[in-house]
Amino acid sequence: MERNHLNDLMAFATVARECSFTRAAAILAMSPSALSHAMRGLEERLGVRLLARTTRSVSPTEAGERLLRSLNPALAEIEDGLQAMAEWRDNPSGTVRITTFAYAARIVLLPKLPGFLLANPDVRVEVNIDDGLTDIVAAGFDAGIRLGETVEKDMIAVKIGPDLRTVVVGTPSYFERYPPPLTPYDLDRHACIGYRLKTSGGLLPWEFQRGDKEIKIRTRGPLVANDGDLPAAAVRAGAGLGYIMEHDVAEDIASGKLIQVLTDWCPKFPGFHLYHPSRRQSPPALRALIAALKTS
Repeated sequence: MERNHLNDLMAFATVARECSFTRAAAILAMSPSALSHAMRGLEERLGVRLLARTTRSVSPTEAGERLLRSLNPALAEIEDGLQAMAEWRDNPSGTVRITTFAYAARIVLLPKLPGFLLANPDVRVEVNIDDGLTDIVAAGFDAGIRLGETVEKDMIAVKIGPDLRTVVVGTPSYFERYPPPLTPYDLDRHACIGYRLKTSGGLLPWEFQRGDKEIKIRTRGPLVANDGDLPAAAVRAGAGLGYIMEHDVAEDIASGKLIQVLTDWCPKFPGFHLYHPSRRQSPPALRALIAALKTS
């Protein structure tokens, strides 16, 4: 096979995976127009239409899907071979594509990723922020970051942070107006600041557990938002109780600006895990990133 034919097949696989000429072109370091021209040339040589194009998107045709199924094993073998060669290098190199949600990116990646990039100049990291549960295999990601309890069982999961806890807090001024709740059922008599899930659009229930008893409470209050900063600001102003990650209000609780209630009903749960498919060998760049994220 001629070299440009192989390049075009690899480019086709990238376009089919990304469903976008723009994103695929950025990955391949070429212009979208040049990539589109190459794909038309490939289709003409094969005598079959591989991609269905619209003004908004691009997707593989039935013939394209069949070709992609044939290409994927071969491309995976090529990738494994290149990764094996990377083992001979002194420094890890290559691209690592990760998907995660906004809060995890802020807590896990923001403090450590810049330092990792400085220490590993030959590694390129691409981060996709998606609050949904992305299928990393189907979407072509090397790894994802989620809470431990949401990682699929067939994935290799590495814990990269401590256990977490969601707590109920209010200001001293709020508790001057309302008595602290003694059980989760008492929240029905309180102003509770709500959070609307970006993925499903539903309200986040306040979940509690003590011993074997688990309770989910649908709260009501003066504010509902799908951004975490607004509810936190309303809670700190004394407008109501908040159901907030302990990490985000630890300093407020320590200083007395916020008071934690229902402590016995708020157990810890598995924290952030980086997960990736069960491959025989993880890329050196991914292993280096995992090691960096695991450090305290």
